[in-house]
Order: sequence, then structure tokens, then C-alpha cells
Amino acid sequence: MHNEYHLKSSDTIRDIVIGMSDGLTVPFALAAGLSGAVAASKIVVTAGLAEIVAGSIAMSLGGYLAGKTEEDHFNAEQKREYDEVERMPEQEKKEVMDVFAEMGLSGELQQQAADELARNKDKWVDFMMRFELGLEKPHPSAATRSAVTIGASYIVGGLIPLSPYFIISNANHALGYSCIVAVICLFVFGYFKSKVTGQPVMAGAMKVAVTGMLAAGAAFGIARMIGEH
Repeated sequence: MHNEYHLKSSDTIRDIVIGMSDGLTVPFALAAGLSGAVAASKIVVTAGLAEIVAGSIAMSLGGYLAGKTEEDHFNAEQKREYDEVERMPEQEKKEVMDVFAEMGLSGELQQQAADELARNKDKWVDFMMRFELGLEKPHPSAATRSAVTIGASYIVGGLIPLSPYFIISNANHALGYSCIVAVICLFVFGYFKSKVTGQPVMAGAMKVAVTGMLAAGAAFGIARMIGEH
């Protein structure tokens, strides 16, 4: 028996990747930078939580606006297609035939298929949206779902590198544990991200982990350098 694997819920996976990647990296870099300037973990926790709240809201808003923009774009194109099949049906039929021609259908079948589609205006427009413009109708709650997914993923990702600061009062000591936890999580996240997107898993995992560490190292070094002056 032949089984095919296809990636499901790609939009949700994309939103998790967006939220988690920024959530793991930005608060981690902030905590590392503050650890280079202050000794009290309490300050790092306060600033870190504030950043996570602000960052998750900003990311959620960005996801929501992107989703609404996609929805508005689809509705505008759909309205235009309805107008075109009403005003210039023969030209739209020709475009349908062009699509079927690219699929390898004969001229006779192209004409028959175009005539059949033209009997139902809704299906006709739906065909044009899918195969001429490459647009799928967004789910009515897609924008809200995207905002919630990105925001929640950002919060989860941000709390991971910040967690040692809740337990260890000295920021410099907590930083070491934060680095260990963050690197492991960044590596695991990069691994699964690469796996679901069909990329080389080890290379993807290393890329994500190194990127996070470079950001944290740069923030720590700048904060330490400023603090010494």
C-alpha cells in the first residue's frame, strides 16, 4: 500500500515557528545583556517579563494584521473576478481554457470544461481564484487564530531562557543556566522546525542555536562594555 506524507496545518506551523523563534531569541538576548550590567536576577526577571508581554502583543498584532490583509486581498480579488465573468464572460472562458491547456487537455475538452464551469458562476469564480490567481479562501477565524498562536508561542519561548532567573538570585550565575537551557531548546526547536519543513535537520538545528547564542553574546558584551565605562 502506498502512503503519502503531506504537511498539514502549514499556517499553524508557520505561526508557531515565527513566535517560538523570536520568543527564544529576543528575551534570551535581553536577559543576557542585563546580566552583563546588573547582579540582581529580580531586575532581569522584571525586564524580561515586560519584554515578553510587549513582544507577544506586538507579534500577535502583526500576525492578526497579516491575516486580515490576506483576507481583504482575497475578497477584493474575488469581487473583481465576479465583475469580470459578468462583463466579459468569453474572455474569462478563454482564461479557463488556458488553465486546462497547461494541464494537457485537448482543445475540445478545454471548451467543454469551460462551458460547464460557466453554468455555475460561483464555481467559475472559485476556479479562477484557485487556478488563475492561486488564492485560497482564508478561514474566517484565521487572523485571530494566527494572532493567538504567535503570541502564545512567543510567551512559551520567552519564558524558557528566563526560567533560571526565577530560581537563582544572582544574575551572572543564572545566566550560565539560562545559556544551557536556551541552547538546548534552540537546538531542539531548530531540529523540529527543519524536520517539518523538509530541511537538513542537523544544519537547521545548529543554525538556530548559533543565531540565538550570537544574539545573546552580542547583547551581553555590549552591556558589559557600557557598564565598565
